[in-house]
Amino acid sequence: MKKTLLLGAAALLSMLALPAFAQDAGGGVPADSAFVFNTLLFLIGGFLVMWMAAGFAMLEAGLVRSKNVSMQCTKNIALFSLAGVMFTLIGYNVLYPGDGNWLYQDWVGNPAPYPIKAYDDEGNVITDTAAGYSTGSDFFFQLMFCAATASIVSGTLAERIKLWPFLIFTAVLTGLIYPIVASWQWGGGVLSQMGFSDFAGSTLVHSTGGWAALAGAILLGARAGKFKDGRVNPMPGSSMPLATLGTFILWLGWFGFNGGSQLVLGSTGDADAVSQIFANTNIAASGGALMAMILTQLLYGKVDLTMVLNGALAGLVSITAEPLTPTMIESMLIGGVGGVIVVFAVPLLDKMRIDDVVGAIPVHLLAGIWGTVAVAFNTQTENADGVARSMAEQIYIQLYGVGLVGLFVFGASFVLWVVLKGLVGIRVSEENEYIGLDAAEIGIEAYPEFGKGSQSL
Repeated sequence: MKKTLLLGAAALLSMLALPAFAQDAGGGVPADSAFVFNTLLFLIGGFLVMWMAAGFAMLEAGLVRSKNVSMQCTKNIALFSLAGVMFTLIGYNVLYPGDGNWLYQDWVGNPAPYPIKAYDDEGNVITDTAAGYSTGSDFFFQLMFCAATASIVSGTLAERIKLWPFLIFTAVLTGLIYPIVASWQWGGGVLSQMGFSDFAGSTLVHSTGGWAALAGAILLGARAGKFKDGRVNPMPGSSMPLATLGTFILWLGWFGFNGGSQLVLGSTGDADAVSQIFANTNIAASGGALMAMILTQLLYGKVDLTMVLNGALAGLVSITAEPLTPTMIESMLIGGVGGVIVVFAVPLLDKMRIDDVVGAIPVHLLAGIWGTVAVAFNTQTENADGVARSMAEQIYIQLYGVGLVGLFVFGASFVLWVVLKGLVGIRVSEENEYIGLDAAEIGIEAYPEFGKGSQSL
């Protein structure tokens, strides 16, 4: 037994030591090993981002009223599944059109299924190592980003939107709107060429979801009774423990979201970069949560847990545009500003009579814009002549990208919501809103108190 343990330990040590002996002078590994490490980064990052779907579901379930919890769960699993289908059929190829597969050069990729398998001349499946990672792993990773975009919309429009119109919108968002926007940067399109920088999607993912949600919220209107007689009537959620759990799940998933966006893990430098990204991502969330906690105590005389949760998420969104370059102190400050944005933006939306049930617009849209602009403080791209752009030039480019994405996503979303509103309607009836969408939309038996007229909207 002892001999077996010693042999096993020796074998394990040999395996662990092998990459070190195989490294070249630049800290890299052989091509096959790099292919494995890069593929694993995509897969591990991808399933962490997939876990964010559970985070969104639990956050929303905790922040809506009990009579709408099952509806939110239904929407979240449906949108995740629908994103998978639409990204497979259309979205992935639109996002990555390559050099010659643009429908409209640098703006719109060709919407067609993209094969993730490679074949030789005889039709046998082969492993194509030229890209440095498995195409299937990249597809899986990018799909998770696509699904996250749709999840942002779900929470904002909760408690009064019909299920099927929401899913129709989700199909277009995940199949066309998000992939087109992402292709402008990650697919080598117009924003990439002008020097725009968005490492993991503060604008491409989070602001895209935020703009789509804002358009829907404006057309859908507020929940009945939310704004009445010039007052904002609080509508407490069903479970703060669920909302807190959802936030921690999202926080965990963000390590895959940002860390996986390094895209490579085939060298010591890349491994170090992923580690730095993890550290910066974490401290930005901490800064956002603590800033929201301090501000709500100072402004309201008590800590508001929903603000703290959204402060953490806003910190995460803020650092997503560039989680590698800043120092940890800078990352904490970037995240802290995200927390400040949430505390002041939530009541501002109430004054504008825009009903955002979970606070997704301040978190994903506004903090996403801030994080994208903040990139210019630490990162300057190079122009065509190889000369680094000034901070002012980079800020202009970042703002241009934010504006372009906002104009397209808000405009396309608004038109789509208008069409859906005219054709099938997007809002449930007043009676159905009263009894709750669990009973009205998906057949969950209504809670007894709702049938007695004792529960207000």
